[in-house]
Amino acid sequence: MKNIVNVRRNRFLETSLAGGLILAFSLSQTGPSQRFGSSIPSGSESTPADFLRIGPDGTVTMIINKSEMGQGVYTSLPMLIAEELECDWKQIRVEPAPVAAVYNNPLTGMQMTGGSMSVRTEWERLRTVGAAAREMLLEAAADIWGVPKARCHADNGMVFHDSGRKLSYGELAEKAAGMPVPLKVPLKDPSAFTIIGKPVARLDAKTKVDGTAVFGLDVKTPGMLTAVIERPPFFGGTVKSLDAARALAVPGVAEVVKTDSGVAVIAEGFWAAMKGRDVLDIAWDEGPHTEISTNTIRQHYATLAQNAGKVARDKGNFGTALVSAAHRLTASYEVPYLAHANMEPLNCAIDLKDDRCDIWVGTQAQTLHRAAAAAVVGLRPEQVFLHTTYLGGGFGRRGNPHSDFVVMAAEVARAIKKPVKVVWTREDDMSGGYYRPFWYSRFSAGIDKSGDLTAWHQRLVGQSIMTGTAYARRLIKDGVDATSVDGAADIAYEIPNLLVDLHSPVVGVPVQWWRSVGHSQNGFMIESFMDEIAHATRRDPYQFRRALLKDHPRHLGVLDLAAQKAGWGSPLPSGRARGIAMCESYGSFVSEVAEVSVSPDGKVMVHRVVCAVDCGRTVNPSTINAQMEGSIAFGLSAALHEAITLEDGRVRQSNFDTYPVLRMDEMPLIEVYIVESKEDPGGVGEPGVPPIAPAVANAIFSATGRRIRRLPIGTVV
Repeated sequence: MKNIVNVRRNRFLETSLAGGLILAFSLSQTGPSQRFGSSIPSGSESTPADFLRIGPDGTVTMIINKSEMGQGVYTSLPMLIAEELECDWKQIRVEPAPVAAVYNNPLTGMQMTGGSMSVRTEWERLRTVGAAAREMLLEAAADIWGVPKARCHADNGMVFHDSGRKLSYGELAEKAAGMPVPLKVPLKDPSAFTIIGKPVARLDAKTKVDGTAVFGLDVKTPGMLTAVIERPPFFGGTVKSLDAARALAVPGVAEVVKTDSGVAVIAEGFWAAMKGRDVLDIAWDEGPHTEISTNTIRQHYATLAQNAGKVARDKGNFGTALVSAAHRLTASYEVPYLAHANMEPLNCAIDLKDDRCDIWVGTQAQTLHRAAAAAVVGLRPEQVFLHTTYLGGGFGRRGNPHSDFVVMAAEVARAIKKPVKVVWTREDDMSGGYYRPFWYSRFSAGIDKSGDLTAWHQRLVGQSIMTGTAYARRLIKDGVDATSVDGAADIAYEIPNLLVDLHSPVVGVPVQWWRSVGHSQNGFMIESFMDEIAHATRRDPYQFRRALLKDHPRHLGVLDLAAQKAGWGSPLPSGRARGIAMCESYGSFVSEVAEVSVSPDGKVMVHRVVCAVDCGRTVNPSTINAQMEGSIAFGLSAALHEAITLEDGRVRQSNFDTYPVLRMDEMPLIEVYIVESKEDPGGVGEPGVPPIAPAVANAIFSATGRRIRRLPIGTVV
């Protein structure tokens, strides 16, 4: 049994409410990771709030501090509590947490969901919550019966005595609330797990199927109006003049107000607001970025790539090794701006009073978004009550550090002093939102006479996503944004001489994180160039990688498993070829093998993807399978089709007709294999994305001899 000894009595709060047990809990933090910096405050310094509530009827309500956006945290995190609590799984209910410091992510110092950190950061904390409540329930039963606690045990929502006596959690809840909070809480040995590691059906599935689940777009309060905002067609533009007469004449339109973000049309319903917006007469000051285009950015980046950047990693002596190499290889790779393309458009509902503000929003960044709204409406953060709804897709967009969609709603609420829901259309976000940056990378490699890789250089050019807020800028050190060089500066392949440097140009295009962040571009570029080197040395790409990873057992584990399950080296149907890739991200290791064909007219078809994942200890294998499948679909869509392009300062894409995404008939057969591991959990929401693009591109080369160095792939000609 493992004792968690860093739990302090003053970090618990227990009270009696309606005859039930409320247990609020916070571990003392062991310190944020080096990446985020030790200056970020810990949630343990603030007043705790509830994690667990047991009602007199035995219902167990778990307050979950992560946002549910389809990734399954409303099931996997309750599993952590339930494993130690020994409750009846059928009695579990889930509620989203309010905004409070006790719910902060220990790595970021704020309440947020991202970076595939949900299970990783709550693995011990939530199990300890369940164990502490279990011990208090046992203590309550022992006290009632006048017996030693050691002769009692908990199982399936009941406490049993050796004599056969039993009491339900509901019967014990009120008394348990008065029991001393244990300072040392025994946690189960993993060999005794009965829930963790087992496939469990999603707790949120029923409400999403029957329509009772509340997403942001579903929110409606008495008297609530709907607003849409006309924003400048150019980044950085402003309103020069406005004539709202025709908009105000549209039936249902209540007000037209100018805000810091643009012009808001407020109406009794969405369609009236849209019709009013359509007839606004606005003259725009175009701003400083009307000359931006994809071609000018590409040319600028290619020029920058000729010069040294900020050094992110310098190992050995790359320059000397390259000069002495028997063979040299160079290549340049490029990926485009990408939209998040959430299925549920952005939205935010606000009811602003003089001394209170209620917000209903699907958010990935509760702390940031509450603070931003409070600043706009002139209230203290504790006067703003943010209610987290279900999210119809996040992918990072709903964690925007600039809080753009929340700020816009707060601006409208401040102007009209009425309950209002601001809704973005997909066109609003796709043509004027925030994007995964455009990236350009120049590679050089040196190969010795034996065909071994002795020198490696990657020079990256792209916008930093961490320049917009003081919090984000903490990830920039000596001019290097850590997220820009994810997977590059910490490349696992054993190369004796390695140099990675970076240019972070300032471009007038708003950017932010996108699912798998820097790994999304670096995974494609690195694994594709690694394939180029393997072919240049006439070695099998799989075996070439194995040789460079001989001292990395977890990397080798997924690489070998994916190759084995895909039948690497075995015959394929005529016209098909395989490609392989391997990436480490967010504490997990993923290798994917893509089986691809290219038709005579250049159409790429991905028939099968074999995925091996080592994400440490498995909580819910069903979630892992689903997340790998979803990640592969997400990454494959971007690899084949997606690109945001600019011309004369305007984004050319506006919806799925001009920004095509993966269609159902393009979805490959996906096989997921999970490596058994005793390591602590890693992430699963993002690690499946980076390997798919290079696996497909490498398979295309194997099939056609054409090397894909620019995404999206489109058709191969």
